[in-house]
Amino acid sequence: MISIVIPCKNEAENLPILVGEVHAAMAGRDYEVIVVDDGSTDRTPEVLAELARAAGRLRHVRHDRSAGQSAAVRSGVFAAKGEIVVTMDGDGQNDPAYLPKLADALVAAGPSVGIAAGQRLKRTDTKLKQLSSRFANGLREMILRDGTRDSGCGLKALHTDLFRQLPFFDGWHRYLPALALREGRGVVHVDVVDRSRIHGKSNYGILDRGLRGILDLFGVWWLRRRRKVVPSVTELGQ
Repeated sequence: MISIVIPCKNEAENLPILVGEVHAAMAGRDYEVIVVDDGSTDRTPEVLAELARAAGRLRHVRHDRSAGQSAAVRSGVFAAKGEIVVTMDGDGQNDPAYLPKLADALVAAGPSVGIAAGQRLKRTDTKLKQLSSRFANGLREMILRDGTRDSGCGLKALHTDLFRQLPFFDGWHRYLPALALREGRGVVHVDVVDRSRIHGKSNYGILDRGLRGILDLFGVWWLRRRRKVVPSVTELGQ
């Protein structure tokens, strides 16, 4: 089974469109959709209840208060029943058509690879967001050397057991390729095309995407330096 994890906050207008697209993209596959409502104050709970009644395969996980995008992703990962988790943002800018492509790329790469990471082309964000993202990604690559030009893309596929092993911190979802490398697993990349948001505005700001990430960056650098050897573990018979 594939678990699609969608963190969201105040996306009541976008969710009916997005969830419908997810069902269409995953048709014919064994999957579930987990929408993690990060303390929304709009009609998100009511909308999700209606969507679950109408189509099934939809689970609603709710935070009683907003805890941030990383925490929402983590809640979805620990709720997942599938062997693979594919994440995407809840604002509609990630195209669900790439969900099966990411899952297939991860499986095709074999067990030595831990993550298939989306890499956005033709960004539709404002120039300021694009510049802050470009700065953060350039600095991250210079320090971490994770070979990923766009670690902030919400479209990612990971093996669920690996996902649950990764050290958690606020901002963790932007460093998943580097954290997978820390566990001795490889990274494959899938180019994806970004879309424009239809309704509402971003609930996670530029400061959250950029400047705070610098502190996280050095934390991940430290974590990787503290694990220099990843052994292959085999249990032998008595």
